[in-house]
Amino acid sequence: MRDDPVKLAENTTDEIAALEFSGVSHRYGDVLAVDRLDLSVREGEVMCLLGPSGCGKTTVLRLAAGLEQLQEGEIAIAGRRVAAGGMSSPPESRGVGLVFQDYALFPHLSVLDNVTFGLQAVPAANREDRALRALRDVGMEEHAARFPHMLSGGQQQRVALARALVAGPSVVLLDEPFSGLDARLRDKVRDQTLHALLESQAATLMVTHDAEEAMFMADRIAVMREGRVLQTGTPDELYCRPATAFVAQLFGEVNRLEGVVSDGGVVTPFGPQPAAGLPEGAEADILIRPEALYLSKDGKGPSGRVITSHMLGRSSLVHLSVEDGTVTGLHLHARMPGRFLPEEGQLLSVTLDTSQTFVFPAGGIK
Repeated sequence: MRDDPVKLAENTTDEIAALEFSGVSHRYGDVLAVDRLDLSVREGEVMCLLGPSGCGKTTVLRLAAGLEQLQEGEIAIAGRRVAAGGMSSPPESRGVGLVFQDYALFPHLSVLDNVTFGLQAVPAANREDRALRALRDVGMEEHAARFPHMLSGGQQQRVALARALVAGPSVVLLDEPFSGLDARLRDKVRDQTLHALLESQAATLMVTHDAEEAMFMADRIAVMREGRVLQTGTPDELYCRPATAFVAQLFGEVNRLEGVVSDGGVVTPFGPQPAAGLPEGAEADILIRPEALYLSKDGKGPSGRVITSHMLGRSSLVHLSVEDGTVTGLHLHARMPGRFLPEEGQLLSVTLDTSQTFVFPAGGIK
């Protein structure tokens, strides 16, 4: 094992990534947790790893931090290999700040001492000033003398973030940092966290299973499933142009229709939907986001009979039965902005926003 990172022999891109994974694979016994991962995070960028539990997200984070021994591939930070071919730099030499899911604050140390703990390489006379600046950046300076047990969950999270940022790391790693907070507090704390990260200009890799959280925090999102990245892109790209049915449903509820490709499309009650790339006669799933169904009384489009409706705050969810030639009809959900609560049994016309309608090979949703 070598402690000093080895300079990369060459760079294949004009811009050196702040954090880069190349062909990284990792196993736990017979379980392939990470499968040939290629991923890069740029300086100042917030990248989220999004996927269900057990897909390998946290393993990627631990490999970047040096908490797991790399088995295959290479990891580089700011153009320098930190793990490859049996070589692994220790966590403390990687220039990485890490915020754990449980924050991992030292209970016997004050807030200030928790933050100064990561400044052992800084002259003692300067440590307190730097720690107080870091606490000020996250709005926790006035709590410097308190101990972790005296703080709320949101306050502990901000202290953990200050400790991760105080040494000026080039990379910050966040492992489900908001999962322990209630919904009301979560929105406020993640907004504060995002601003602190943007101010730091560190490259950030964050793990989450919450699609809305990933869209709020990230410049780019990498969707993982069973150890592999299925698609990487901006929140807009992944939401509006999902590459697979799995990616589409990960970003929210979808209505699912079944059909068969004929003449390049699939028949639906809203007209044929293009099925680009699918062969003639192939079985297909048509996925329609609830917000893609627009309800009105103007008589345009097929009719839908209201089963029930619910006010959800910023939007309303309407359950519909839409005629499709069967006895029961299609049970679909439509999401309308604001308060929209039609009466049970009311007939409404339904029009479709095709930009939020996707056709994929059947069987892509599990």
